[in-house]
Amino acid sequence: MLRAVLDANVYVSAAIHPEGQPGRIIECFLREAAFEIVVSPAIVDEVLRALAYPRIRKYIRGGLNPDLWFRDIVVLAQFVAGEYAVAGVSSDPDDDKYIAAALEGLAEFIVTGDADLLAVGRYESVRIVSPRIFLERLTVR
Repeated sequence: MLRAVLDANVYVSAAIHPEGQPGRIIECFLREAAFEIVVSPAIVDEVLRALAYPRIRKYIRGGLNPDLWFRDIVVLAQFVAGEYAVAGVSSDPDDDKYIAAALEGLAEFIVTGDADLLAVGRYESVRIVSPRIFLERLTVR
């Protein structure tokens, strides 16, 4: 089965705009089990922090508890220990945790809207793509 690491910005976008591409990706995961999500402790921490920012919270769709929503995703995801480390792959060192999780979890894709991470394009066997490209990949299958 296809495996992917999703960047924090994908989760945040999905929580704000469920009808957008990131939201549709999450729906493909939750409703259709179209792919497996890989997460690490560092990714979970970053997403929970991002979802807690007041500037983000005010835009999250009504009726959604972002912490519970994300925790439901994590329960269904493939959790890796976060024992892999890579350094200097992205121009933003904070992005390397996504690459490490993808390698550790044997994911084929990292899905992100982050320009620094997208600029990497590919690292070893991992393709780094936008939500649009990944959604196209999911719907072609």
